Amino acid sequence: MPPILYSFRRCPYAMRARLALWASGQTVELREVVLRSKPPELAAVSPKATVPVLVLPEGQVLEQSLDIMRWALERSDPLGWLCPPQGTLDEMLALVGRIDGDFKFHLDRYKYPGRYETDSSSRITDLHRSAAGLVISELNARLINQTHLFGPQTSLADMAIAPFVRQFAHVDPAWFSAQPWPQLQAWLAAWEASDILAQVMQKYPAWQSGTAGQPFGSHR
Repeated sequence: MPPILYSFRRCPYAMRARLALWASGQTVELREVVLRSKPPELAAVSPKATVPVLVLPEGQVLEQSLDIMRWALERSDPLGWLCPPQGTLDEMLALVGRIDGDFKFHLDRYKYPGRYETDSSSRITDLHRSAAGLVISELNARLINQTHLFGPQTSLADMAIAPFVRQFAHVDPAWFSAQPWPQLQAWLAAWEASDILAQVMQKYPAWQSGTAGQPFGSHR
């Protein structure tokens, strides 16, 4: 039996997991979750009941997107995502941690004003946008002399970070396009136009309890 992946198409964390699974050639049973009506099977294997969750055939449960990425790529990494031309895996994980920490904190408050704070004024929203923009500026600086975050080819860092930069860009596309981040904007545009993103963003019907999920994988 293949592993079971509980996922939600637009969730950036689930996007990470699907990207790595596709790149590694791993085949899973995809169970597309409706977040407002989560299946009891998801809560049974993962009390946090958020996606992504990967249930392995031997019963082990991976509940973090980076753990799923590493599980897939450590089994098979034909594109070399774990071994960037520049830097190390630890350095990539440190950069991803910056995105998951400071950047995600401000992204959430920029994208969803009023959800996390009682003051949802434009002044507060702009403060969070500016704070997230500082991180974007750092990423842009990394890309000035190279096409990807850790050298001339795609790495785990690119694929783990791009879904969140995409979210940031889509809050206000006109504002984002007007910012002085040409390298970062080109990097994001190339990723959004990539074949692998098109593959992992295909739409699947919501999974129903008691039925088989959809096969998902690149079939390398």
